[in-house]
Amino acid sequence: MYNTLILVLIGLTLITCIGILYFLININIRVKDATKTLSHQYNLIVKIQSVLKNKSATNAVAENAEMIYQDLLQNLIPIMAAIDVMPRNTSEHPLWRALGGIMDEYAKNPFALEKLRRCIKLDSEVARSIDNYMNRADSFLHHLTTTDPDGILSATFTDGLLGQSLTFFAQAKQLASQSSE
Repeated sequence: MYNTLILVLIGLTLITCIGILYFLININIRVKDATKTLSHQYNLIVKIQSVLKNKSATNAVAENAEMIYQDLLQNLIPIMAAIDVMPRNTSEHPLWRALGGIMDEYAKNPFALEKLRRCIKLDSEVARSIDNYMNRADSFLHHLTTTDPDGILSATFTDGLLGQSLTFFAQAKQLASQSSE
């Protein structure tokens, strides 16, 4: 009987140890899950914070867009006068009408590139206006792509008239620097 009591106590102790071990393993698994969840939530908060900072910067650009547009337009006016291009006759912003007029003229008449090349070569004001426009437009696009790298806004400007005009002006500048006329 004494041996039976010892065996029962050992059995109870063994069952208790197994229960405690099971309980500790279960707690450990839950702590790991909670740590993983908190880590994931922290990463989400960091991403949200980054997006909000980018949106804030993009909103600041949008609020200052009119000043940026006017600055770009001021550089386009002498260029348009030199190559004799009229803005589009639409209800768009004057900058987009001016850029549209230039790009429409180039689409209708590829000689517009040659005309612009000659103006850059022969008229220092046109060359300076091209440089100013390209620098300001490029910095504007760079700011947009850094603050909104995968956004619709930056893609719209890069793929739209602003990006097309930069390509057109860069081609004309390159041709002007290569030619001997």
